[in-house]
Amino acid sequence: MATELSRRELLKKSFKIGAVLGGVAILGTGTYRFLKVPSIEDLYGTYPDGAADYPLRRSDTQAVAPNVIIVCCDDLGYGDLGCYGNQALRTPAIDNLATTGSRFTEYYACSAVCAPSRAGLLTGRYPFRTGIIGNPFPKEEPYTRVLARKVGDALKGIGVLDTRENVSGMGLSEIEITMAEGLKKAGYRTGMVGKWHLGDYNKQPEFNPRRHGFDTYFGVPHSNDMIPCPLFRNEEMLEEDIGTNQARLTGLYTKEALAFIEESAPGPFFLYFAHTFPHQPLYASEAFEKQSMAGLFGDTVEEIDWSVGEIVKRLREKGLEYNTLIIFSSDNGPWYEGSPGSFRGRKGQSYEGGFRVPFIAAWPETIPAGRVSNTPFMNLDLYPTLFHLAGVELPGDRIIDGRNIYQLLTGEDDKAPHEAIFFYHYDILEGVRMGRWKYFERINRYVWPVPMDAAPIPDALGKKQMGNRWPLLYDLENDPGENYNVINTYPDVARRLKSTMDAWERAARRDPRGFAKG
Repeated sequence: MATELSRRELLKKSFKIGAVLGGVAILGTGTYRFLKVPSIEDLYGTYPDGAADYPLRRSDTQAVAPNVIIVCCDDLGYGDLGCYGNQALRTPAIDNLATTGSRFTEYYACSAVCAPSRAGLLTGRYPFRTGIIGNPFPKEEPYTRVLARKVGDALKGIGVLDTRENVSGMGLSEIEITMAEGLKKAGYRTGMVGKWHLGDYNKQPEFNPRRHGFDTYFGVPHSNDMIPCPLFRNEEMLEEDIGTNQARLTGLYTKEALAFIEESAPGPFFLYFAHTFPHQPLYASEAFEKQSMAGLFGDTVEEIDWSVGEIVKRLREKGLEYNTLIIFSSDNGPWYEGSPGSFRGRKGQSYEGGFRVPFIAAWPETIPAGRVSNTPFMNLDLYPTLFHLAGVELPGDRIIDGRNIYQLLTGEDDKAPHEAIFFYHYDILEGVRMGRWKYFERINRYVWPVPMDAAPIPDALGKKQMGNRWPLLYDLENDPGENYNVINTYPDVARRLKSTMDAWERAARRDPRGFAKG
């Protein structure tokens, strides 16, 4: 919430900002050493003793156990596909998935940035529980990036920058039980292709996907804008840095994915295919570059569409189409380019455009063809759903925030699995959605490096001229674009949502890691 600031106090804070930034410019590489950087353990404490030894159990040896392929794009927006209304991009293979399967219009990532979203997908837990609240960086990342995080922390308290990435977890703990580990318990062969971003395994091998339940791995440790960006097969480095030679990545990934399907048939197998694109910087192979009507961004998306088509084609050739669940989605909304559709906001923001992303699920004769669902759910829900399909019990010693959505996918039940969906900026709870309503207690002023387009105005300066604009309440049924604050019309609704949000925060503070108390 905004705080009361006098003009004198504002000037003092402005001077403080200048002093910090000026000091950075003058003192150079030693400047940031005076800034204390808390660790995730400082914020949340350590895991309880014995948590690493929790034994997964098979609960149903007769479970259907289909093959599962999750295709997760990087920074693909809600409006970047033809089946979601885009008229500039050609995505026939993905659109066909929506025709042979079901398309969902109110699916949310658990975070509006890359790594936390992926941590939530693979563990079924809100990212603050795992400590992956921001994007881990490689240890060799250029000094300017590291310094930006340090300065961001120093200035957080005065509302200028709030990266929070300086207190991100170094990587996914071995104590967390991933989706891949659960499916392996049911006899699945597990493979991952593409971007990991849950720890720099180049220098810390304990974060390699092979140490988290994947039998095979081919890809890169983090986003393609981070330096260096090595290419790995399993735990062997193939290239020290892919550099600017990234146009081959989608083709290489697809070749590996097809080989994994060949080697794993008839299954059961689980393939987590995490594309590098359309994250910046953008690259497309020669066959796709300059071919779309949406520039280089469009070229990369159309090449991903080709990749999806190749996977579906291979499944049909192998006779696996009717025993394979394919899920296509994105980790968060679009960054500098790309379309959030009609929604407000982009990557890094708690508006719909940052969190709401495409979701298509296809499984012939199990998931209805051509169905469109507007039931809200989250990427956290895939974890318990796949455990259910494989006949594996959920871990009983920790909170799993996701819910089993099997009946939602099959059309047997359209009931929303969550009473409330919470919106976090890193580990800071900003808002909540309940039914048609969405309530914001706060929205951070900046997300590095993209400035927010809305922020609380200091009361002393803003109330006379702008009125009291906070908190915010939106009616997503009538105003999905979050254009009109209706808190004065529905104050009781706002109080109810605020009460839910406050109760959630109190519970999270009591047990932030989310482990059951004995």
